[in-house]
Amino acid sequence: METAITASSTEPTTLPRSGGQPLLHQKGAETQAFGTLKQLPIGLGHDTRMYACQRLNRVLADTQILYSLYKKHHWLMRGATFYSLHLMLDKHAEAQLAIVDALAERVQSLGGVAVGDPRHVAELTTVPRPPDGVEEVPVMLSRLLDAHERILIEARDAAARLSAEGDEGSTDLLVSDVIRTGEAQVWFLAEHLVDTPLVRG
Repeated sequence: METAITASSTEPTTLPRSGGQPLLHQKGAETQAFGTLKQLPIGLGHDTRMYACQRLNRVLADTQILYSLYKKHHWLMRGATFYSLHLMLDKHAEAQLAIVDALAERVQSLGGVAVGDPRHVAELTTVPRPPDGVEEVPVMLSRLLDAHERILIEARDAAARLSAEGDEGSTDLLVSDVIRTGEAQVWFLAEHLVDTPLVRG
C-alpha cells in the first residue's frame, strides 16, 4: 500500500492501489485536430509549417497506399518470375514503409498531425483503388509504376515549393528518401516489363 502525508496531519494515510489493473475503455476528446499545428521552436513560421504538413500528408497518404499495393502484389504474384518478383516487391515494400515512418515523423516534428488511419488515408490518396481480386502480373507492375509516378510528381513539386519557403528539412526528406528511392524502384519495376527473349538472341 502507498502512503501519503495529509496537510492536516503528519500521520501517513493509506491510499488504495489498483493492483496493476489496466484502466480500460477510456474515452476523451481529441487533444489536437487534424490540420492544426502546435507551436514548436524550430525556426519556421506558422504558415510555412502548415503548408509543409499539408503537402507532406498528401505524399504520406499516397505512400501508404503504395506500400499496401506492394504487399498485395507481393502476396498475389505468380508465374515463371514469381520468386524474383515476390522477393523484390517485399523489399520495395519495406523501403516504402520506412518512408512512411519518416514522412509521418516529419509532420509531427513540424507540429502537425500525420495521417495514420487507413480510412483517412483512403480519403486523401490520389492513387486509384485496385480490384479486390488478382490481376495479371504486367498489370500489377503497371499499377505500381502509376502509383510511383503520382508520388514522384507530387514530391518534386512539394520539394521545390518547400525549398522556396525555407523548409530545407522537408525538402531533403522528399528528395533524398521519397524521390531517390522511388526512381530506383521504378527502374527495377519497369525492366520487368521489357519483352525480351530469355534463351535466344
